[in-house]
Amino acid sequence: MLESVGFIQWCIENLNYFTVAFLMMIESSFIPFPSEIVVPPAAYKAAAGELNIFLVVLSATAGAVVGALVNYVLAFYLGRPVVYKFANSKFGNMCLITQESVEKAEEYFKEKGAVSTLVGRLVPAVRQLISVPAGLAKMKMSTFLTFTALGAGIWNCVLAAIGYYLHSVVPKDLLMDKVNEYSHSISMVILALVGMFVCFLIYKGVTGGKKTKD
Repeated sequence: MLESVGFIQWCIENLNYFTVAFLMMIESSFIPFPSEIVVPPAAYKAAAGELNIFLVVLSATAGAVVGALVNYVLAFYLGRPVVYKFANSKFGNMCLITQESVEKAEEYFKEKGAVSTLVGRLVPAVRQLISVPAGLAKMKMSTFLTFTALGAGIWNCVLAAIGYYLHSVVPKDLLMDKVNEYSHSISMVILALVGMFVCFLIYKGVTGGKKTKD
């Protein structure tokens, strides 16, 4: 365990496209890992000319999709009993996964439907596990991958923009404090906008259906 922690710390201190993708894969898999300590520092380095900002976002999104796919495939084939047994196990708790967190993700999926795999990527405490209920519900893989890539891409763009901007504003040792401050506020704004958009689509669907019947 200590060796793996040391390896992850090394990745953070030596961010490149591969380590960004690798860490974001972990972040989206069954081992929760904060994306806020990966993408903004990489974007910070991009602003300094050490990396390309577009490749940072692309690497982060590719890694996030692969990690989410791991959760999806495991849930798809193992089923609810095995998933909940894992959530209640010592290893599951070591991965910060509990029955309560899985139930929360399932409830969110039921409430939002397929679009939850997009919106859920922007919600703290749901982001890492939203792939599990998608797999349990046997959601079509192409739809899952599309929504996951869009959601992860939007979130990574937000984090990258924050990190890139902060390069000219704060020294590196204050970066994470500012990232946490900005990312929370921006995620709330994005969620509000997405919620309004979803409500608009529902409204159009309902009114469109009524007109068809008339």
